[in-house]
Amino acid sequence: MTTSAAEAVVRAAYHAAEGTVLDVEGFKNLFTEDGVFNNVVGGEVYRGEHLGDQVAVMGQLLPDVHRELHRFHVTGDLVTVELTIEGTFGGPFPTPAGVLPPNGAKLSIPTADFWYIEDGKIKEFNCYVGMSVMLAQLGIQPNFAGAVAAATTEAS
Repeated sequence: MTTSAAEAVVRAAYHAAEGTVLDVEGFKNLFTEDGVFNNVVGGEVYRGEHLGDQVAVMGQLLPDVHRELHRFHVTGDLVTVELTIEGTFGGPFPTPAGVLPPNGAKLSIPTADFWYIEDGKIKEFNCYVGMSVMLAQLGIQPNFAGAVAAATTEAS
């Protein structure tokens, strides 16, 4: 596979995941039969019919989702991309404490993606989303005092 062909597959995946396109089936079809999508920061793994789940979730969270692609690095069958996921929070966003309703916040989330291409298809996709930045932009702040109190109670 040529460098330009590997990059073209990855660019097709980003295109399918754009809010103006949101082609979940098209995204899934870019993967090998045993392909995998790892949302590394979220600790989630998607395979088979679920390969497009995260694309659909991002489309619901940010209906105008856009990925600003800053840098592509292609080395053989590995494509690495520095990007920013951008959009307007149209929610809803489920949290352990309940559902955060849409608030119109503008999100700009730093992200690093690693795509492994095999025979013209995506074999593995590892996505590292700046989750702490995203949560802060949504207005969700960590509850450090609650965590310390809970840990102190458990230690007693």
